[in-house]
Amino acid sequence: MASSSGRGQGGPQKKRGAPARPRRPKPWNHIHLSLLLLGVALLQSIFLGGVLYAYVVLDIPSIDSVASYRPKEASLVFDAGGKLVDRVYEENRRLVPLSSMPRLLPRAFVAAEDARFYEHPGVDFWSVLRALARNLAAGHRAQGGSTITQQVARGLLLSPEKSYLRKIREAILAYRIDKRLSKDEILQIYLNQIYLGESAYGVEAAAWTYFGKPAGRLDLAEIAVLAGLPQAPSRYSPFKKPEAAKARQKYVLNRLAEDGLISAEEARLAYGRRLALARSELLAGDYLLQEVRNQLAGRYGREALVAGGLTVELTMDSRLQDAALQAVRQGVQRVAERSGQKPQAALVALEASSGRILAMVGGRDFSESQFNRALQARRQPGSAMKPILYAAALEKGWRLDSLLDDSPFRLPGKRAGEFWEPKNFDNRFLGPVTLRQALVESRNLPSIRLLQELGHRPVADLARRLGISSPLSRDLSLALGSSELSLLELTGAFTVFADKGRYREPFLIARAKDRNGRLLEEHKGVAKQVLNEPVANQMDSLLRAVVEEGTGQAARGLRAPAAGKTGTTDD
Repeated sequence: MASSSGRGQGGPQKKRGAPARPRRPKPWNHIHLSLLLLGVALLQSIFLGGVLYAYVVLDIPSIDSVASYRPKEASLVFDAGGKLVDRVYEENRRLVPLSSMPRLLPRAFVAAEDARFYEHPGVDFWSVLRALARNLAAGHRAQGGSTITQQVARGLLLSPEKSYLRKIREAILAYRIDKRLSKDEILQIYLNQIYLGESAYGVEAAAWTYFGKPAGRLDLAEIAVLAGLPQAPSRYSPFKKPEAAKARQKYVLNRLAEDGLISAEEARLAYGRRLALARSELLAGDYLLQEVRNQLAGRYGREALVAGGLTVELTMDSRLQDAALQAVRQGVQRVAERSGQKPQAALVALEASSGRILAMVGGRDFSESQFNRALQARRQPGSAMKPILYAAALEKGWRLDSLLDDSPFRLPGKRAGEFWEPKNFDNRFLGPVTLRQALVESRNLPSIRLLQELGHRPVADLARRLGISSPLSRDLSLALGSSELSLLELTGAFTVFADKGRYREPFLIARAKDRNGRLLEEHKGVAKQVLNEPVANQMDSLLRAVVEEGTGQAARGLRAPAAGKTGTTDD
């Protein structure tokens, strides 16, 4: 019986020099993997159990308001040239559809905030677990892990409290939103709802705030800056932290390149592009803009103004508004240097052929006083009232060469023993003067005698036709401008002489639209013939003579043809 050594029992012997067989996984590797999967399953079970508990026990709000998303929108006010000059809001937001945004804008936010947005069901479980692991390792809440859909749920339906129960409610809502709306609908809500710093909600408001233009005109470099803001708007503000904003911009561009949405060269060029930030596109037209706000609130209500998303176009010319402000400040300074006192001042510029208010300044400094002296103040116009008196005389058949008496006289006063003895500004008396000379030289005594002959009614009637609604005195002092008027009233009246006898009510708001683009109002300046054209032409000639040879010669240096009337009062 042959003996055997037992060597090699249990299978063929390995030949010397033969390649080693691949090692089979050690049993502990299988155990490790199983434990890991079991841990993930356990965490998911705990999470889903918490979700079920929250759904049953907690008050989960309806998502109907998300599906019918209609947030508060800012009202935007533009000047006549289309420049944004004011935003009125409770929340500075303007809705813009996804289709109106640049192609890369929504993708940049997805790349930066929620790379798996189009894959997950509203909640990204792997991101939640990753964030949980990092928070446990850090010993505090270092990472959130919220998806874009969760951010929508939080912003529209939940309070800002930080708790795990709120995160569970947030996850439930995100899941339900994802089932109810398409990904593009969710993304559109997110891009209009997200806070992006500097009081700007949504990409449209942020585009205007940071770059002075609508979101549809943003370039890649600007898009990357905005997409980097949601994580920490103040930390990455291009206004306050330009270096941090640049670093965040680089991150977003790299993510877009990694996802194949742009090339590495496009990312490099965008990163190297210098940003043109819009520090402030709003004018120093505070008096004018405040009046616009008052008018809009009066017509449509305060809620529509601050939350209804109106779009308003003004008659104001920003270039002329700036020039008006400088003119008022310079005039105030000249008077202050001459008299030692700093006066108040106001200015209104109207387009005679339309009634459009091109510029308005209601005082020397809005921060000192918000009282609008162009509209609210009633001041005696002095001799600036005389053109209305003389126009009424021409209407009644007087001629430019008709004679008036410029000699002194005395009339009984209001009280016994008192007398009124009016004088001319230069304290001279010329005797007989023509109607033309009396107005050009602003003679007081001939003007009073003219009113005596005409009577109060023709002058008051013409003043009303010229747009003056303030009460008018019924005595002879009306000829000297004793009745208090607003600057806008008086300026509007003078436009009739410049536009062949036609009057148009001055207006500031050219058109207004609601949030859906529906036209609410459009003002085109309707003309009314209130003074016959020959008389208006005569008055225009007279007022040109005032500038060329009379009391208004200080305006002779203007490059454009000038006509007008000075007016002063004492005390």
